[in-house]
Amino acid sequence: MSETRLRAVVAGAGIGGLTAAVALHRRGWRVTVCERAPGPTAVGAAIVLAPNALRALGSIGFDITRSAGSAAPAALGLRRPDGRWLKRADTAAMTARYGSPPLAVHRADLAEALAGALPEGAVRYAAEVTDVSDADQAVVVRTASGELAADLVIAADGIRSPLRGRYFPAHPGLRHTGQTAWRAVLPADGPAPAEAAETWGRGERFGVVPLADGRVYVYATAVVPDGCRSADPADPADLRAELLRRFGAWHDPIPALLGRLDPAAVLRHDLHDLAAPLPRYHRGRLVWLGDAAHAMTPDLGQGGCQAIEDAVVLAGLLGDAGAAAVPAALAAYTEARWARTDTLRIRSRRAGRIGALTHPLAVAARDLAVRATPARAARRAMDDLFGRAT
Repeated sequence: MSETRLRAVVAGAGIGGLTAAVALHRRGWRVTVCERAPGPTAVGAAIVLAPNALRALGSIGFDITRSAGSAAPAALGLRRPDGRWLKRADTAAMTARYGSPPLAVHRADLAEALAGALPEGAVRYAAEVTDVSDADQAVVVRTASGELAADLVIAADGIRSPLRGRYFPAHPGLRHTGQTAWRAVLPADGPAPAEAAETWGRGERFGVVPLADGRVYVYATAVVPDGCRSADPADPADLRAELLRRFGAWHDPIPALLGRLDPAAVLRHDLHDLAAPLPRYHRGRLVWLGDAAHAMTPDLGQGGCQAIEDAVVLAGLLGDAGAAAVPAALAAYTEARWARTDTLRIRSRRAGRIGALTHPLAVAARDLAVRATPARAARRAMDDLFGRAT
């Protein structure tokens, strides 16, 4: 490592930004994370970490099972609204092939554990990055709470990344998928489902993921035009009625879980992804990762996982090089990450379209195809996502 510690400023204290901060800190960098929110948040309810993300975290010495105690196996099977299985997850087989099944954890627990792996004061809240001046090796980051000097700036500022908008002004930005999502974590005040599953209906889906501490992560999607609402999102009674109307007659335990739902705790968002790929993920000493770089739909469960991969690959390429080598390392990061993340962005979009089919014949054909897919073909698709354990 060079004698002078390099300085990194991370814009955004989401999972990708915090992972990048931890990875660089453990390589000797001096890291400051600037977050626009006034304090830690739990936006997103929970996250399912696929084996590729778990291996990436493990490569920087971060053991999720020790760091965030609510992690639980979450291999998702697929069901129909009447309860019949289209495909049942084989947790043991996934563990043998990929080293671990997917693990579910509350985002707040994961973010707290990552922030706890950083020096005290490394995360600054109410400190949104408002401007970056990059001239040769003199980088100045302007935030709502003052200026910072840096050798590197990481834009992990989310799906609506202001830094992406500023430095790629010709990019078309986000594309609405035609769907809306609801997400919540239910308290441990009732029976928990025995296993994780996602149920596919006609243009509607409902997911159930038990957490290790008895809480249950639930999420749902439906085809809804951008901005349209069949219920007032500010009215808890309307939101509960809408979810019951859509999913209340589906198989157990969905009706019972809806009965335990606190409408005030439900997050509702229209789903978007990036309309087109960015031309590159870096500019000078500024680099983008996660949703800021390649926002994708949640249909493959890889949005947060790819942000974690980004962070670990970036830190590995930066390593202990001196300040002069940072731009070349960022160019290598674009080379290493662009094709994989854009491929997954497109695959997620296609998977979302399949899940959102509404015509009865198309839905029947889709369900038959899921059931008839050979195990070998399914393994190949998962190998592309997760990679094989070594």
